Amino acid sequence: MSHPIAHTPGRIAESPTEHALPSYLQSDNLGPWGIYLQQVDRVIPYLGHLSRWAETLKRPKRALIVDVPIQLDNGTVAHFEGYRVQHNTSRGPGKGGVRFHQDVTLSEVMALSAWMSIKNAAVNVPYGGAKGGIRVDPKKLSLGELERMTRRYTSEIGIIIGPTKDIPAPDVNTNEQIMAWMMDTYSMNEGATATGVVTGKPVDLGGSLGRRDATGRGVFTVGVEAAQHIGLDIASSRVAVQGFGNVGSVAARLFAQAGARIVAVQDHGGTIFREAGLDIPALLAHVAASGSVAGFAQAESLANDQFWDVDCDILIPAALEQQITALNAGRIKARMVIEGANGPTTPAADDILQDRNVLVLPDVIANAGGVTVSYFEWVQDFSSYFWSEDEINARLVRIMKEAFASVWEVARDKKVSLRTATFIVGCTRILHARELRGLYP
Repeated sequence: MSHPIAHTPGRIAESPTEHALPSYLQSDNLGPWGIYLQQVDRVIPYLGHLSRWAETLKRPKRALIVDVPIQLDNGTVAHFEGYRVQHNTSRGPGKGGVRFHQDVTLSEVMALSAWMSIKNAAVNVPYGGAKGGIRVDPKKLSLGELERMTRRYTSEIGIIIGPTKDIPAPDVNTNEQIMAWMMDTYSMNEGATATGVVTGKPVDLGGSLGRRDATGRGVFTVGVEAAQHIGLDIASSRVAVQGFGNVGSVAARLFAQAGARIVAVQDHGGTIFREAGLDIPALLAHVAASGSVAGFAQAESLANDQFWDVDCDILIPAALEQQITALNAGRIKARMVIEGANGPTTPAADDILQDRNVLVLPDVIANAGGVTVSYFEWVQDFSSYFWSEDEINARLVRIMKEAFASVWEVARDKKVSLRTATFIVGCTRILHARELRGLYP
């Protein structure tokens, strides 16, 4: 059964200088911010009178670049470059994660902050979009060096973050411990404990039950909803997962528990495959012990590039940006792609998948479970009253289902892709808030 979402109208026209490249490659080298801008351009025709405010979406409200000097264990001083970008705060304080990665750039953090704006508006939580990062390979730092770097970075960006201004959270290579250090550093500088300055904290420091699994649970929830629309039986489906961290591993576990076969998994260490389905609990134990899926005895190894040729029904890219490109989109055999990562599909690849009738559940709705439960955590911190995990999971599933239903209806009515539909919903809410607030002064 084909899905009812028609081709996205209004694709970006070629410029005269682009004719040297095949048309399917012209959107693949834009960089993260360029990809986001193209996504915005595609949605402007659907914004009606709000389009007069559309330039707001193309300009971050605030971008801070900081030097992060720390003393290493050997006594030398090292300098790292850090960022915090607040894309839009029309609907509430900035909200978005902090990543520690050697390839972090300002363009990437700007794009991630903008996608957070769309994501928060799409699921209708009262946040704007923000993001942060440090260009560093954290695996090369000792625990003490990592703590010193985190605390210095928090102090440097402390001038723009706060429980009612901008609330960081975990992202790539950051976790509950990093958030604990950030919360403590901010609190020490403020002279009072401020649990609400970050989310994704340890439960003992005001963190929320269910937060760790929230993004993966959201991926699973919207995947089940979409599967019902296209007549795909989850219990008999084959799933391939790229990235086996907090998002990919949780999504894999939940799909496996629903009866799906996880036939392939790829992470930074390699790619594994088992046609009969991987034993996810055993694989989780292997990764906990070895640090990677590579070498898992109950599966065969594949070359990394072969991952895109795996015969599957559902593909979950849950690693980094720009993984599905014009070069591999035509090889994907899945009926549905669920974006657990932020920005894993380039615009050119999006068009190829659309032409091949592959349903793409975009990041700005599919991985919004994490920020939804972060919102729950923030609310609980303000009230100092905490909910049970069952309550949190039930609230999460309800919000994700309602958000997906709204996006599906817009996609059907306007005959656009789910990504464009999610941007229509998100951008409309952001720009309506902008219009209501007006300009000051």
